[in-house]
Amino acid sequence: MNTENEKNKIGNRIGGVVFVGCLMLGIGIGFIKHVVHIGALIGIGVGFIAMAAVWAYYAKK
Repeated sequence: MNTENEKNKIGNRIGGVVFVGCLMLGIGIGFIKHVVHIGALIGIGVGFIAMAAVWAYYAKK
């Protein structure tokens, strides 16, 4: 088995979960502040940055 391919799969899975988590957190904060659309956009932005960080971390391993 190719260990490099397995690391990429793990990084992609974790990155996807982190992205969705950031998005849901942003939407939740948007509900509290009564601006769901702004919260969703902030969640997406933070989610993409966090997902890229997870991918970069697993790419180096």
